[in-house]
Amino acid sequence: MKIFNNIFLGKKILIYGLGKSGISSYKFLKKKADVYLFDDNQKINLKHKKNIIRQEQIKKINFDRIIISPGIDISNCKLSNFLKKNFTKIHTDLDVLFSFYSNESITITGTNGKSTTAQILHNVLIDQKRDSRLIGNIGNPVLSEKNITKKTIFVIEASSYQLDYSSIFRTKYALILNITSDHIERHKSLKNYVNAKFKLLKSQTKGSFAYVKRDDKLITKRLKKNKYSSKIYKVWTSNLNKKFDKITNKYFISDSNKENLSFIFKIASKLKLNDKKLIETINKFKGLDYRQQIIFDRKNLTIINDSKSTSFASSESMLKNLNDIYWILGGIPKKGDKFKLSKANCKNIRAFIFGVHRNKFSKILKNKLKVRSFSNLQETLKVIFSEINNQKFINNIIFFSPAGASFDSFKNFEERGFFFNKLIKKHTNAKR
Repeated sequence: MKIFNNIFLGKKILIYGLGKSGISSYKFLKKKADVYLFDDNQKINLKHKKNIIRQEQIKKINFDRIIISPGIDISNCKLSNFLKKNFTKIHTDLDVLFSFYSNESITITGTNGKSTTAQILHNVLIDQKRDSRLIGNIGNPVLSEKNITKKTIFVIEASSYQLDYSSIFRTKYALILNITSDHIERHKSLKNYVNAKFKLLKSQTKGSFAYVKRDDKLITKRLKKNKYSSKIYKVWTSNLNKKFDKITNKYFISDSNKENLSFIFKIASKLKLNDKKLIETINKFKGLDYRQQIIFDRKNLTIINDSKSTSFASSESMLKNLNDIYWILGGIPKKGDKFKLSKANCKNIRAFIFGVHRNKFSKILKNKLKVRSFSNLQETLKVIFSEINNQKFINNIIFFSPAGASFDSFKNFEERGFFFNKLIKKHTNAKR
């Protein structure tokens, strides 16, 4: 553990946001610094109430550091003015991790595929007897890991929110899988969103390595404009190597998951991983819940739950590789999101749109494919299964990939995915 010149030791610290990352930050720092807690939700039920301070008290204290949770939007929160005045003091749990540990870290970001790529890489490292810890957006909160040794490797899934607020964090290995327009409501512009992603590379020093998608327009444009200290590898995600011939796992039929594997194969050689064991791990990978997850596969029907999809880009890679598709989508459309598949690529796709924003989705899609609209998911599935039952000899695919945020009807994409599975069980009597 690094102690020399640590910027958090013995300091007066405010932790803002008391979700999992905030509480883990408090538990990690409470004996190392003078820590205060605050959350916009004043009714939050905590064991650590004695450390929670009121909003009016915050202005009276001269904090050395402010650690905020990724979910906090500086422009839209109770401490907005205070944070803007003290912007140079803002940090994240990633900064705390970097200040205390000098372990190798592999940090993965991108608009789509972060969680899947991080999970696969973690599994690969574990299967090859490496002490890997999966942290960040996936796995445990950054600061909750125990028994860290010099050999521990951190595999970190980092969102644009985390990177945007981090100020000293840097990683030896950085992966930017792809960048498409996303989270514009929060970042205010596409430029700001790209800036947040590229903080990963900007913070790297000589002796570090970066892996980026080669044929990504936004990534290519940024690389041309700036110089970076790390060694940059451009990953061909469309030119698949011979290792893909050994992949038998149906989970990797989509272009997006093939892209994820391209990064795994590329970094595996740098990490000196065994190819045979690598393939074995990939072929037994079951996928993550609600991310292009096959939940039913019998006779003439395959059902895929991709509730994690919150943009058209995240749905398109799968749509290109499937035939006879009942595509179910709905939710809150992303600002500025565009459907990029050509009309020719949509011949085998029928779109079934549900929810209060169905007219917005319909307006975007109607000139490229057949569209039908429904008030809710239950009604949508009832119609689809009625059609399928009348076409028993045709292979059909129900692809639940909403291409929109879930907050119109659900707490998050997990709740939305779970609800979809419940409805499917009623129609198929499938056991999961």
